[in-house]
Amino acid sequence: MSSLNLDDFTDLIERPDGGVRRDAEARRERQIVPPGALGRLDELGEWLAAAQSAVPVRPIEQPRVVLFAGDHGIAELGVSARAAGSAGELVREILEGGRPVSVLARRAGVPVRIVDMALDCDPDSLPEAVVRHRVRRGSGRIDVEDALTAEEAEAAFRAGVAVADEEADSGTDLVVLGDVSVGGTTAAGVLVAALCGTDASVVTGRGGLAIDDLMWMRKCAAIRDALRRARPVLGDQLQLLATVGGADLAAITGFLLQSAVRKMPVVLDGVVVAACALVGQRIAFRAPDWWLAAHNSGEPGQAKALDRMALEPLLDQGVKVGEGAGGVLALPMVQAAAALAAELPEQPEQPQDSEDSEAAEGSETAEPAETE
Repeated sequence: MSSLNLDDFTDLIERPDGGVRRDAEARRERQIVPPGALGRLDELGEWLAAAQSAVPVRPIEQPRVVLFAGDHGIAELGVSARAAGSAGELVREILEGGRPVSVLARRAGVPVRIVDMALDCDPDSLPEAVVRHRVRRGSGRIDVEDALTAEEAEAAFRAGVAVADEEADSGTDLVVLGDVSVGGTTAAGVLVAALCGTDASVVTGRGGLAIDDLMWMRKCAAIRDALRRARPVLGDQLQLLATVGGADLAAITGFLLQSAVRKMPVVLDGVVVAACALVGQRIAFRAPDWWLAAHNSGEPGQAKALDRMALEPLLDQGVKVGEGAGGVLALPMVQAAAALAAELPEQPEQPQDSEDSEAAEGSETAEPAETE
């Protein structure tokens, strides 16, 4: 019998401090630039203040990119432009500094952490720090079999919780969360379609490395078939992740929820993370208040999930590569919002109106009227 009770997250997760947010709004009204003149930067600064319970808001000094990695058996159907089981190659390229997220994170001075949950490669080919949380080698083909056993799903979820605790304990004050996967967008599409009650075609995208029309039709059929397997288990979110998710998706969901418990803000990257966030919202409805949507990747499943959670992307640059790259692009905007909220001076106090002052002075010096 599992000791994991997902309902506990509903009680453990609180909303960011509303009183502090009101204080941040009042401070913003006193600053020299009129409220609203900075657009979404105003909103971001107030959101950060509430998340930190601090006015003025503290600067973002220890951000971290966290990427959960895994291969998905559904990729064997040719739903991805990358070969099935090749996510490990992407991980090695990131570690060697040759992927877009590597370049952007290096430029921003942000460390990148990769967590292998189900890569289909020899664990000895990657550093111990990367593979120590691995649950299995590849996830199952979700159109005909479960991605994970119930035990594996719980282990993956708990691994995500543990990684969130490690980051919070080390002083990380903001996480850019992404995935490194082959076939992951197909699993994400199934989750979004199941939770939003929509058809496969509505959530089927082209992926980061764009697929042709034939591959898109195969992907749509795979999501349709997996969706039939997902609907009977919609009431149990951990079972849903085991049935049509994967070890990386289960871990991301656990990470998101525990980050909200630990009051650690998270910037969501692409469709895979958005799908996991949607699962997390089903588990704990207050959790999305701790998350920001980094960008619009162009994936229809991402747009559907973000709309359901009322999260508006910060950027729309057409970045489809995944792997946290779009999230890192949004990071300077969040840091800028924090700096402006904290460092813009307040308006000087207005001197009392001179006519009012003279009137008050006259009333004080006037002789009292004679009385009979």
